[in-house]
Amino acid sequence: MPRRYDPDRRDRIVEAAVRVVGARGLGALSHRAVAAEADVPLGSTTYHFATLDDLLVEAVRRTAREWLDGLAAWERGLPAGAPLADAVVDLVAEALAGDRSRLELEYELYAAALRRPAVRPVAAACVEEMTAVLGRRTPDAAAARALCALLDGLLLQYLVSGRPFARAEVREAVARLVG
Repeated sequence: MPRRYDPDRRDRIVEAAVRVVGARGLGALSHRAVAAEADVPLGSTTYHFATLDDLLVEAVRRTAREWLDGLAAWERGLPAGAPLADAVVDLVAEALAGDRSRLELEYELYAAALRRPAVRPVAAACVEEMTAVLGRRTPDAAAARALCALLDGLLLQYLVSGRPFARAEVREAVARLVG
């Protein structure tokens, strides 16, 4: 039987991996689960991604790219001279508004780098690019790195604690870093 041409199959597999992790957590990620979610034969997942780490790396890369593209668009949309502390507070508020499942997914995939060495370069590159984007609005690279760490910490703490967003608290923390 001739092989069916399916140029989008690899992308569908990556998107299916993201959906599996989003719905059931990182522990549910398997070639079999992804194949079922993508509605492709099991052999297709292993053809495109020899190991589960290969698939996980692409899932992290995909979600990180979406976050970074959104962050870059946010930064480009800031008016010149806009108070950075206020803009960052709005960014955090928007990230936490409504359904937090996408943000939870992003942090679950990001945290996979703690135990999966193959994911570390992708996670590290994400931090570097996030720092570079923030660095276009901060006084120096050290402030950008600190702001990146603060954003990650704040978002993660809000996600795990379930606390309501405290605008004044976040503004004060950001203002201490960037004025």
